[in-house]
Amino acid sequence: MGGRKAVIVGTSGYSFDDWIGTFYPDGIRKGDMLREYCKHFPCVEVNATYYRIPGPATFKGMEAKTPPGFEFIVKANREMTHGKSRDPVLYRTFMEALEPIREAGKFSGVIAQFPWGFKYTTENRRHLEFLGEQFRDCPLFIEFRNSEWIRESVFEGLEAHGIGYCAVDEPRLKGLVPPVARVTTDIGYVRLHGRNAENWWARGRSAGDRYDYLYSEDELREWVAKIQAMSERAARTFVFFNNCHAGQAARNAKLMQELLGLGA
Repeated sequence: MGGRKAVIVGTSGYSFDDWIGTFYPDGIRKGDMLREYCKHFPCVEVNATYYRIPGPATFKGMEAKTPPGFEFIVKANREMTHGKSRDPVLYRTFMEALEPIREAGKFSGVIAQFPWGFKYTTENRRHLEFLGEQFRDCPLFIEFRNSEWIRESVFEGLEAHGIGYCAVDEPRLKGLVPPVARVTTDIGYVRLHGRNAENWWARGRSAGDRYDYLYSEDELREWVAKIQAMSERAARTFVFFNNCHAGQAARNAKLMQELLGLGA
């Protein structure tokens, strides 16, 4: 695998004002955050594409701030997941935006996060197959939020279509996906969202409250064995922390690196 590590740990996003003073040094400029991030982690999830697809110049600028070997996983636009769009222009525009990091060898896949309302239906299974076709030239990982999808036939279907399963850690609430660690391609994938059960379904609160959670070392140790088992079945395994409130994702990601015996 070109010398790349078998387990790669990072965070879901990096450009947060409330990381200043908690992870980033005081006084850091927004434009310097990615360079500082790279000192600690070898990969990042780009979540901004979920809300808006930027032009290629955005990714060209991001690529220029990262060292050789750095990796980007990019989040599918919400029209692809929540809107279930099949507009070819949408997918073409998305892939064109990623060209700078693809050319640099720093693009490592697309993470498609579906909402809880995306349930196990024939129509939705066909949409997953459609996404698999659209992203057949790059790794695609699917994150479910509804527990209806956690069944053997789904894992078998993902494997048959060359689509990666994204294992998740989130509150143990009825209807949410349990912490099932499965690998359906040669790349494993894990996202840890925190266990803020009280605010998960909250309405009228700031968007960050759902992910306001700091894992304890004991809670992270629950995943160490799972990640190691996944890495035995996969050539590579990505682990991302999405509990981004006030730099908690970065703190937990660094601790996970230590528990796994990794460095940046």
